[in-house]
Amino acid sequence: MKPDVKMIESTAFRNFEHQGWQKAATRYGLGFGEVTVQSIPPLLDAVNAAPGVRLLDVACGPGYAASAAAERGSSAVGVDFSSEMVAIARSRNPNAEFREGDAERLDFRDGAFDAVVMNYGMLHLGNPDQAIVETYRVLRPGGRFAFTVWDTPGPGTGFGIVLHAIQTHGNLSVPLPPGPPFFRFSDPAESTRVLNAAGFVDVRVIQVPQVWRLDSGDALFTTLRTGAVRTAALLNMQAAEALPAIREEIVQRTEGFRKGDHIELPMPSVLASAVKPATSG
Repeated sequence: MKPDVKMIESTAFRNFEHQGWQKAATRYGLGFGEVTVQSIPPLLDAVNAAPGVRLLDVACGPGYAASAAAERGSSAVGVDFSSEMVAIARSRNPNAEFREGDAERLDFRDGAFDAVVMNYGMLHLGNPDQAIVETYRVLRPGGRFAFTVWDTPGPGTGFGIVLHAIQTHGNLSVPLPPGPPFFRFSDPAESTRVLNAAGFVDVRVIQVPQVWRLDSGDALFTTLRTGAVRTAALLNMQAAEALPAIREEIVQRTEGFRKGDHIELPMPSVLASAVKPATSG
């Protein structure tokens, strides 16, 4: 029997992401953390996080969403495949439980949770469709699921600036392990389709406006190069002669969003939510 090519690709991508987050875990909170936490209030609102709710935070990273849910009175558990991220989450958030685990093979019984959230974790999975199926399984009937991803990169957004600079001065086709398209779930129709295919109903997809406050134009370049994985690899694999021009354009265009002592860079996200039917059939 020939090996499944898709499975090989998914495994290679998972290993790439896992190794990347093991290295970037300590730097994530210093950069992306400031903007990704802005999605958490609407994310928790979408699943009705409140006292008595059993909530699972998948791909929890430093534990921001699980901790915020616990502050609302929910019983929160966070799961991440990076042991470095789990260690950080445990040290910073004593009001929630954190475990190492695989989003595509959740180690929980059927119907164990009232709510599941995933704050930007979908972008880092080799098989996000399977993760959604697993989420459906561990939710009780009537339970709610919500996830966030970055919105499609327009020219006036952080990702748009970076990708345009690479396209202009470098190469967007560097040899990264093949994985799902980074902005796949930015498309409301695609999020709706996949959630419905897993059995979810009442799908809602909204944009969440966000602003990333940066001290300098260089902070965007540095954060994406050291505190991320796929985008960091994309930057770090550019030719040595191209990188200075990429950096310069990112700095100049980011400075165009300066307001006083800070840069206020648009970083909108997309929030998708859905419900597991209360009854089957």
